[in-house]
Amino acid sequence: MSEVILKINNLKTYFKTDEGVAHAVDGIDLELNKGETLGIVGESGCGKSVTSLSIMKLIQSPPGYFESGEIIFKGQNLLDLNEREMRSIRGNKISMIFQEPMTSLNPVFTIGSQIVEAVVLHQDLNKNQAKSKAIEMLNLVGIPDPAQRFHEYPHQLSGGMRQRVMIAMALSCEPEVLIADEPTTALDVTIQAQILDLIKSLQLDLELSVILITHDLGVVSQVCDKVLVMYAGVVVEYASTEEIFSNPLHPYTKALMDSIPRVDLQNKRLKTLKGMVPSIINIGEGCKLCSRFEGEECACAGSGKEPELIEAGDKHFVRCNPKILKN
Repeated sequence: MSEVILKINNLKTYFKTDEGVAHAVDGIDLELNKGETLGIVGESGCGKSVTSLSIMKLIQSPPGYFESGEIIFKGQNLLDLNEREMRSIRGNKISMIFQEPMTSLNPVFTIGSQIVEAVVLHQDLNKNQAKSKAIEMLNLVGIPDPAQRFHEYPHQLSGGMRQRVMIAMALSCEPEVLIADEPTTALDVTIQAQILDLIKSLQLDLELSVILITHDLGVVSQVCDKVLVMYAGVVVEYASTEEIFSNPLHPYTKALMDSIPRVDLQNKRLKTLKGMVPSIINIGEGCKLCSRFEGEECACAGSGKEPELIEAGDKHFVRCNPKILKN
């Protein structure tokens, strides 16, 4: 049986705004096993990045706060830790690759100095040892002439190189969990493939557990073991990658699948999901999907209740009821 390294129970991350309380993450559950890759997918604003920032406890407070839930890392609830205790885990045991490397890297410091800072903070190394470690990591992620690149600034590197630097920085302290928040955004397809191959290779070499946040279902199908589909702050479907792609049960998951461009659909319009993602401010208790589907397609319509996440098959969970499962 696989070892569960990270488990989230009923996590609710809310934000106070002038208009009301925004339910960015509204009660999600997930499990990540050692050496496993979990993909989190969904439209912009569904709560993917807030989930990752919650795990790292990087939610700015105020206005953000944890309404309820647990984030269990190796048997310890991270929400019970103070900031000093969290610093010993953040970047050390759990690390994160942020969306845009140009804004995540400090433009006035060399890339080497930024990696060294993280290594000195978390590892028992002096600056010379940390420099050697940083050059070793730059070499590990495939940056040519790493000793020279160590002294260069972010603007001197291409987008793909900067993303590799972010990966080197994230892995420099040998974390057990790596969160990759859309690591291939704004990169061309060739560089995307290289970055994804790099993450997969490093995962196998270092026995990493990876949470991959992305819009790209093609990426998910290639690199993920399990998939969690989010919508308006909740999980609507959760299963193995093979099960999700061969037997999607939730209409929202099916709509995401239908939106993927395919060669056999030339000269045909892609299917779209009508309407817009509902506002997460004071969203209430009702079904969040009713506004996107006709009444007869959603048995929850008019009930005023959020459907529960049920097990519809072997470790295949869906936020639905029998009427939708028959469709």
